[in-house]
Formats: sequence, structure tokens, C-alpha cells
Amino acid sequence: MGIADKAKNTAEKLVGQAKEAVGDATDNKDLQAEGNKDQAKGSLKNAGEDVKDAFKN
Repeated sequence: MGIADKAKNTAEKLVGQAKEAVGDATDNKDLQAEGNKDQAKGSLKNAGEDVKDAFKN
């Protein structure tokens, strides 16, 4: 996995965590859900990159 891809996916997860935290603090269910979605998307992308790396080696 490229370093840039890993950093981008990690950043996406961190943005999701921040959105979720703001949603929790403001009791905004839509923002909480969006944060959860962003975190899951970043995690899935990292998992997909890990699978691709496994087949390259």
C-alpha cells in the first residue's frame, strides 16, 4: 500500500471520528451517522489495500 493511500484513509477515519464527536456533543444524529460512515469507509479502504498487498507478495 502506498504511503499516500494509507495517510488518506487514516485521515478519512480521523475526520469521521471528529464528525462523530461533534455530533455527540450537539446531539446531531445525522452528523454522528456521517462520522460513522466516514470511519467505516476509511477502514474498508485500508482493508482492501491490505488484501491487494497480500497478493503482491
